[in-house]
Amino acid sequence: MNAAARALRVFGHFWWDFLVGDTPEFALATGAIVGLAFLLTGERTAGAILLPLTAAAFLLVSTYRGRRRAPGE
Repeated sequence: MNAAARALRVFGHFWWDFLVGDTPEFALATGAIVGLAFLLTGERTAGAILLPLTAAAFLLVSTYRGRRRAPGE
């Protein structure tokens, strides 16, 4: 493997770990919230209501799933 290909592979691994890391659901939630924000362009009131509610819903679901996975609970 030449140096350029290896550097590209390492760079890709860095971004995967940085963006996805241990919790891929946060990366998915972030993508969904950003996508929803783009869909709601021009709808200021709907965005002000839906975006925080969507973020809170993702956090609640993630917390619930984390509690279910916790050992000894």
